[in-house]
Amino acid sequence: MKTYRAWSPGQSFLLPPSPLEWLPEGHLAYFVLELVETIDLSAINAAIQQKDARGERPYPPALMVALLLYGYATGVFSSRKIAQATHVDVAFRVLAGGTHPHFTTINEFRSTYQGEVSKLFLHVLRLCRAAGLVSLGHISVDGTKVNANASKHKAMSYERMQSEEKRLTGEIEGLLKRAEEADHQEDAQYGVGRDAEDLPEELRMREARLERIQRAKAALEKEAAEGRAEELRGQAVGQREKAENLSVDPVERQRAQTRAEKSEAAAEALTKRDSNDNDNDNDGAGGAPDVPKNRPPANLDGTPKPTAQRNFTDPDSRIMMRDGAVIQGFNAQAAVDAESQVIVAELVTNQAPDQEHLIPVVETAIANCGRPPDILTADSGYLSRTAIEWCESWGIDGYIAVGREAGTAVNPPGTGKDTAAQRARTAMAQKLKTLSGKAIYARRKTVAEPPFGQIKEARRFRRFSVRGLTKVRAEWTLVCLTHNLLKLFRRVSSLEVLAMQLAT
Repeated sequence: MKTYRAWSPGQSFLLPPSPLEWLPEGHLAYFVLELVETIDLSAINAAIQQKDARGERPYPPALMVALLLYGYATGVFSSRKIAQATHVDVAFRVLAGGTHPHFTTINEFRSTYQGEVSKLFLHVLRLCRAAGLVSLGHISVDGTKVNANASKHKAMSYERMQSEEKRLTGEIEGLLKRAEEADHQEDAQYGVGRDAEDLPEELRMREARLERIQRAKAALEKEAAEGRAEELRGQAVGQREKAENLSVDPVERQRAQTRAEKSEAAAEALTKRDSNDNDNDNDGAGGAPDVPKNRPPANLDGTPKPTAQRNFTDPDSRIMMRDGAVIQGFNAQAAVDAESQVIVAELVTNQAPDQEHLIPVVETAIANCGRPPDILTADSGYLSRTAIEWCESWGIDGYIAVGREAGTAVNPPGTGKDTAAQRARTAMAQKLKTLSGKAIYARRKTVAEPPFGQIKEARRFRRFSVRGLTKVRAEWTLVCLTHNLLKLFRRVSSLEVLAMQLAT
């Protein structure tokens, strides 16, 4: 008869085994432990030490960072699932060292120290460069729409907010009138002076909904006013440039000067009106000033247009189109190096079009890597005269698709068209038609798109776990840095050599 291998799951060990023997040699968890040892966590340590020494002892920052890095690298993004994995997953048990942080502790650490965790992106990128994974010979910029942690059905237009406000106000007044009549009847029946009854549940629900709509309406009005003020200031800049142009007719220069003054005055009036508004909505997180941010469509007086929308769950998210479907989400951008598909720059905005994102993304890549790339490729969504001229000013050999209208002729002078933009477009179209241009641009898909496929399909990151633009940006940074971490893990077996290279 066949004899079976020994199996006794209840057998105790004579000597306790080492956790470092639980996983096969060269496992990603061991690589993460080695990486965490090279990270400077002094800022997080200092913040923790400033807290009251009494109370429950905190978990070491290195432990929390290791759990987050391994979780995001393996497609475990939920703090609840990470906490559960410290009980049931061997790799998470090794990283946690037998401890089991509660999911609220993991989520609080991620939220509180998101800025410090995001700085790890540069640390991992430097290690990738030391390992020869980044050459900056050719980078490609692309974007992908990612679902927000909010439903598109929780968004409401400004027009509907106004109608719902009127309807709920009328219903509340009717309920209050009925309640007052009922009180008079009860006073007549039982006598005056009885205790007042609590408000009916129906009335409380309507009042809560009315308050929520009013807050969202006020926030939408504030955003629209800010957007209109920015637009007016931009117009004033262009008008002043025209007023200072000596080649322009003196009469037209004076008119441009007057228009500039009026635009600036209108922008100042909108800003002052906005600052006087009592807006207690703190759901929006704002964003970096050099990154495009979506503003709701506004009328000339700064009020929102009827179609302007705001989401109640995540006000920073926006309605966007992705593969023909409508989603509530964000626009996640990345600049990818062609050497090994390492992400050298990333950002997130709530503005759906890609056109204004090319310059901020590439500027971030230059800041991260210390020099501009030699070649840049991007699809037609990024095409603009500003982007083309900016690439030329940095000495970047740019290849940006021009779409199906590549052969559009330059408009003759006096037609009112921007002939400079048309000339830039035509020159780019001719550049892309050359043999070298075709060969270079053909690589764009194989450079920019695979990282998004690896992030969304292999690791299943299709929806943000957090809300608010600031937190969403921090999470996207964490996603991109763990993408690079996996590239580094597959290239090198140990970080010791890389640490020596960085030290020298």
